[in-house]
Amino acid sequence: VKPLKHWVVEDCGNIINRDLVDGQVMGGSAQGIGGALNENCHYDANGQLISGSFLDYAVSRADDIPPIEVSHITTPQIGTKLGVKGVGEAGVIGAPASLWGAVNDALSYLGVRVDRQPMTPESVLNAILRANKNIL
Repeated sequence: VKPLKHWVVEDCGNIINRDLVDGQVMGGSAQGIGGALNENCHYDANGQLISGSFLDYAVSRADDIPPIEVSHITTPQIGTKLGVKGVGEAGVIGAPASLWGAVNDALSYLGVRVDRQPMTPESVLNAILRANKNIL
């Protein structure tokens, strides 16, 4: 799975610093994309975390993240002097859902779905093989 571009539309109320808001949304989106495609904790039979360092935990790099385009809807928050809302989670929440939708839509003609995160190449291939299709 290689996303080519990622679009985000968010509403954090009145925007005071657009660059800061865009940076928060892009950073959150990058985290969400990484979680959906790469990041996975592995444990041994005793429950000991064995992917506890960056040597064996796949954090996305800059070249794993597609260009991110951010747009805004502004609905001022009633009850605050500035009409602002939080923005920190805006990108994290939508990114995995949009990737799951895209991957499962692409595979829908085969009658399969990816049902685990992260959506690694292996998990996509396993979903295809579960459909008992001879497409390879």
